[in-house]
Amino acid sequence: MRISVIASLKQGLEHFISRELNVLSNAGCDISLFPTKYQSGGLYEPRKEWRFHPWNQLAVLAMQPWFLLCHPLLYLRLLREAIRVGGFVDFALAWNFSRYMSDTDVIYATFGDHKLFVGYFCKQIINKPLAVTIHAYELYNNPNPVFFPIALAACDQVLTVTEFNKELLEDKFGISTTKIEVVRISVNVEDYTPEEKFVVLIVGYFAERKGHEVLFRAIKQLDEPDVEIWVVGDGGPEEGTVDVQRVAEEIGIASKVAFFGKLSGNALKAVYRNCDVFCLPCRTDRTGVAEGFPTVIAEAMAFGKPVISTRHVEIPRVIREIVVDENDVDGLTDALRQVHQSRELRQRLGTENRKTAEQMFSTRNAMRTAEILSRLSQKTDYAVIGGGATELSPKEN
Repeated sequence: MRISVIASLKQGLEHFISRELNVLSNAGCDISLFPTKYQSGGLYEPRKEWRFHPWNQLAVLAMQPWFLLCHPLLYLRLLREAIRVGGFVDFALAWNFSRYMSDTDVIYATFGDHKLFVGYFCKQIINKPLAVTIHAYELYNNPNPVFFPIALAACDQVLTVTEFNKELLEDKFGISTTKIEVVRISVNVEDYTPEEKFVVLIVGYFAERKGHEVLFRAIKQLDEPDVEIWVVGDGGPEEGTVDVQRVAEEIGIASKVAFFGKLSGNALKAVYRNCDVFCLPCRTDRTGVAEGFPTVIAEAMAFGKPVISTRHVEIPRVIREIVVDENDVDGLTDALRQVHQSRELRQRLGTENRKTAEQMFSTRNAMRTAEILSRLSQKTDYAVIGGGATELSPKEN
């Protein structure tokens, strides 16, 4: 079955629309996607195998004389109706879309707003059946309340997501019950299911020295079905950062990784609180750059989480247990296995880390900086000599 789908992609497809179209596509339907609005970079973009028909305003307007020349009577009749109901933009867009719909079996509008209005004119132009799904807002705050009942009445099938909506369509808009089907929203209950997950958290810029690749390879080698990696961070301000998402795909663990992007405030605190172990396998990068002491390790310790890291610069002086050598995938795999298998070990390490954080990383450190700066500000006067600052001796004062 060939379906011409009219949808908005203002910020990609809505999640539930994308899910529905993916189910249809996986079932063998041939999807042609016609966007009323389009902006790339959304979370849910069209699949590569779908025929996609973006447009621009100048091209749509420039083609109108051609449509008039080819179909003068139909064009003028529909133009009069479009002007009467305030739907000229929908009308013009429908003529543009309809030239790509000659082989379609059904026109499907995903909402009862401008998607439906464009679909209405497409139906008049190519004489193919029209279906629409009614969700909610279009029943209460429709962008064209004059056109809405006309377009609804022209539909061959009206789908809606609730019984309540069905009753409203019947009582308020006079749609026959025989034309309405209640089809609730789709959720992949095989994917969206209660599961116990063991969450490994890594936070940091996607720099080589953070060791994302080492962690991913260790997780791959660990091969535990309940283990999931939460990755917080992005490319950051540095040059030459790692494409961490691509690395996850190449190693073959993308399905076990959740990318959160940059987080701060309560969102960052939430991922710390809900992880089972924090892991940052630091290493010296190929240019020789190493870490100082990663703030994220101190933060994870403050949250009372077990921390796994490497024998890298200052880290083993703070994290006594568990640390492995830099770039040691086997060692990191064994370390992860230890904490994965022992709740008691995780609790003990977390408790010890919290105590260490209280002793070593509290805001007393910032106050110490303030004290040092205060002492410095009260020292003997400085004078500028030879273009630089030098301290004056008491005699010179």
